[in-house]
Parts: sequence; structure tokens; C-alpha cells
Amino acid sequence: MFHKEGFKIIFFSALILVVSIFLVEYFVLIYWLQKVLMILFLILFILILQFFRNPKRNTQINDDYIIAPADGKIVVIEEVVEKEYFKDKRRQISIFMSPLNVHVTRYPASGIIKFNKYHPGKYLVAWHPKSSEENERTTIVIENKKVGEILYRQIAGAVARRIVNYAKVEKSVTQGDDAGFIKFGSRIDIFVPLDMKLVVELNQKTKGGETIIAKI
Repeated sequence: MFHKEGFKIIFFSALILVVSIFLVEYFVLIYWLQKVLMILFLILFILILQFFRNPKRNTQINDDYIIAPADGKIVVIEEVVEKEYFKDKRRQISIFMSPLNVHVTRYPASGIIKFNKYHPGKYLVAWHPKSSEENERTTIVIENKKVGEILYRQIAGAVARRIVNYAKVEKSVTQGDDAGFIKFGSRIDIFVPLDMKLVVELNQKTKGGETIIAKI
């Protein structure tokens, strides 16, 4: 199963693959070189397919929990002052996604979208400390009836050049549902209240829509 954001790219990549194979067969006369080039083109196509995969996730909806909005590895857990929306102290959890991870963004909690803002910016490597405030990014706040307001931020990286965000202010969203997509390597920051208990640790791998990162 592939994400809808990849349909056009997959279609044109398949077209290019077929054309490339025909051109190699016609113009490259050395048999072994033909096969090497064909295999390389096929590997590139497979990499594109795996990047846009959208596996089904078994989300156990629970308002007591905040779940990981994406696949990846936890690279930051710290208490910070969130400067854009809350302007007070929150617990920040950052998930880094490599190009090999599933890049679907999922809503970390159910509720109503209260804030949604896109920021153009730089393309620092996603693990850079300043990427959260200086890179191209979107900031989304969900108001949950039990936890309160949770902020998550999609951040483009050095390779990622397009953030897709489906959130809209006043939209009602469900925990684990498709919230968007970040094309190629990137990062997501989540800001939760200080009184929530974290149940993840640094360098832990997360599964979007399933891994619980904090709870009441």
C-alpha cells in the first residue's frame, strides 16, 4: 500500500524505468553492462516505492496517551520553552526520520485543531538543534479533552523539500489518522505538558500510530 502523495512520482518513475530499459537494450551493446544498468534502474525504482509505502497501523485510540506521529528514532528529550505558541515550558520529544523510514505523519492525539501555521525556512540537517526554529516547518496544535493542548511540528531536513500537512483549524481529528507526509529525510517535534509521564527514551525507535510516547 502506497501513500497518495507518491502516486504521481511512482507513475512517472515506472515510466522512466521502462523507457530506460528499452534504451539500454537498444544502445548498450555490451551484455554485462546492459544487465548492470538495468539492475541499477530497478533498485532506484524499488527505493522510491519503499519511500512512499503506507503500512496499516493498529492504533489503540486512548485520550490518556500521546502516540508517536511518525516512524523514526528519538533524538531529543528535554524540557524547553516553546516560543511560538505556548510561550512557556513544555517537554519536547523529537523523532528523526531517515530516508528509509515510513514518512507518513499521523495525529498524536484526538481532538480539535486549534492552531496551524506554515513557516518557510532553511534546510539544515534535521538533527541540527536550530532546525526546529529555522528550517521550513509547520506547527500544529491539537486540543484534546483530557490532556489539553499538544503541539507537533513537521520539520524539513537537508534532503526533504516538501511538507504536506492535512490539518486545518477547527477540524476534528482522530488519533493515528493520516495527518500528512514529509518527502525524504526529516524530523517531527512533539511538545507535551510537563506533568505527563514519558514512556520512551533516547535512541528508541518509534512506530507512527502505535508507539506510546507519553501518558497521563
